[in-house]
Amino acid sequence: MRSSYILLLILFSMAPGLLSAKSKKIAKVVIDAGHGGKDFGAQGSISKEKDITLAVSLKLGKIFNDSMKAVQVIYTRTVDDYPSLVERHEIANKANADLFIAIHVNSTPFTYTKVMEGYKTVTKKHKKVKVPVYRSIRHHTTTRSGVETYVMGIHRADQQKDAIEGSEFVTNEPGLLDENDPSTAIVVAQYSQAFLGKSVTLASKIQEQFTLSGRNDLGVKQKGLEVLAGSAMPGVLVEIGFITNAEEEAYLNSEKGQRDVALAIYKGIKAYKTEIEK
Repeated sequence: MRSSYILLLILFSMAPGLLSAKSKKIAKVVIDAGHGGKDFGAQGSISKEKDITLAVSLKLGKIFNDSMKAVQVIYTRTVDDYPSLVERHEIANKANADLFIAIHVNSTPFTYTKVMEGYKTVTKKHKKVKVPVYRSIRHHTTTRSGVETYVMGIHRADQQKDAIEGSEFVTNEPGLLDENDPSTAIVVAQYSQAFLGKSVTLASKIQEQFTLSGRNDLGVKQKGLEVLAGSAMPGVLVEIGFITNAEEEAYLNSEKGQRDVALAIYKGIKAYKTEIEK
């Protein structure tokens, strides 16, 4: 009992330093271009989500390489292939990355309207009568616009705790953290809470940059996303615009639009980095 108590004291004394070391230095950033390969993602009138996310991700990485050379950029994909969601966060965890940035494009559900095309004659109760004929028209366009950023939903905190417990950064002394010891769960929970707080801060900084660039700010939200829940680090998923809005789709397919989006995300990460490294 005494040995377990001593271990708990050691873990608590280590936790602030571990959290500080992990959260105050941004050396590796994982950029995840959503979808890819067989998974098109959302589709607009002229494009597919998978192509936009890849183009923006590569531009974001280039900005880092040009302007913040001390930060290593790690991509989950650089071509039109499809890493599974598990593979994506495994890439980040194995790299012991400091941030996970997933890039996606938003869409809206289909809507339907009925259009009368004419009449047809049917027999009802031995009488022939004319009834209207309707056709359903599917619409997949919207006037909704803007950017929103997601952080991990708290109902998937247990999955992130599992990822944290298995990650290399928790301790450099193998065997110190015993998954069967209750004290381990306490330390891991501290990491999970800290990462969520950092993720919200990062998401807010990114949204601020989009607002400054004139984009509609749809806010910071929580959602139970596999790609974030399995990542043992702060992470966000940025929905960079609506592919079902013709104006935004054209913007997101333009060189300027993609550059603007990548730059806003970069500036948000830079502002976050500056704040936590004070």
